[in-house]
Amino acid sequence: MSIVQRIKDIEDEMAKTQKNKATSHHLGTLKAKLAKLRRELLTPTSGAGGGPGVGFDVAKTGVARVGFVGFPSVGKSTLMSKLTGTHSEVGAYEFTTLTTVPGVIQYKGAKIQILDLPGIIEGAKDGKGRGRQVIAVARTCSLIFIVLDVLKPLTHKRIIEKEMEGFGIRLNKEPPNIIFKKKEKGGVSMSSTVNLTHLDLDTVKAILSEYRIHNADVRFNLDATEDEFIDIIEGNRIYIPCIYVLNKIDQISIEELDIIYKIPHAVPISSHHEWNFDDLLATMWKYLALVRVYTKPKGQAPDYSAPVVLKGTASTVEDFCNNIHKAILENFSHALVWGRSVKHQPQKVGKEHVLLDEDVVSIVKRIK
Repeated sequence: MSIVQRIKDIEDEMAKTQKNKATSHHLGTLKAKLAKLRRELLTPTSGAGGGPGVGFDVAKTGVARVGFVGFPSVGKSTLMSKLTGTHSEVGAYEFTTLTTVPGVIQYKGAKIQILDLPGIIEGAKDGKGRGRQVIAVARTCSLIFIVLDVLKPLTHKRIIEKEMEGFGIRLNKEPPNIIFKKKEKGGVSMSSTVNLTHLDLDTVKAILSEYRIHNADVRFNLDATEDEFIDIIEGNRIYIPCIYVLNKIDQISIEELDIIYKIPHAVPISSHHEWNFDDLLATMWKYLALVRVYTKPKGQAPDYSAPVVLKGTASTVEDFCNNIHKAILENFSHALVWGRSVKHQPQKVGKEHVLLDEDVVSIVKRIK
């Protein structure tokens, strides 16, 4: 029996099983089995035919990578062409884009790579079409734009989210605060700092035994579900921010537009007329959480023309120095910083200091 068939059988059994306290143990085991089979689909054995697919991986350029994901013919290629000036085959029929098309957008001094991924189809997570390769590239993105056609049913949004989740991509979520450690002996011990409504010790043990783990310490710092616990055990989940780009608003009424604005993480646009692009780019910048740092050579004015752009998760003075040249840290004494990250203007800081957007930094070298 193929992996896809086994996945379908487990999903059918889960759909038939009524959810209550008596069946939670059984459902937890089924979910763990499902997660393991999905992992096998994600990483097929080297003997599997088909290869990795032509034209799918793209060399990373710029400080961040934004992937356009969506059903065929929702306007991804038109939007990308307008944003970056890169030509991606545009047509009013399904499956126009067949490979990943890269482009670069310059925004607020940062170079951001934009990828137009081939149209996704339902069942991609089960290996249908080229969906597997599309989502594999989506996993490498810093931000995902799910492009939706407002004239088509909003169920498309849920289908794409389901496909992404099947591949271990968690959209607009934080990693669950669960501490999980394997140990040599002593069985499974479980503790929690909050009241657990979804999991108990038996369910936790059942899920762990599915992974052949019989000795572990587990601490829950949130009211976790079975799925969140499985995510922690699997350890291959990727948490990516996502913006829902609702295209073709030029073809709907003002009343419908008011309703669309209530959808969380959504930006309505018209790629054909270039409506609301400013809002889209501003939201993209906010979700990417990039930090622009300006350099100030000794005795000169700050250089505001070419900022050093850092990721929000790696924006210390050390990261700033490494971004310019790795040799700077060898003679580093301290840095002078002007901006929001310091109380005094300027302030003397060490290499561990975390910089904020639009700070100005002057590096002082050690005198030998």
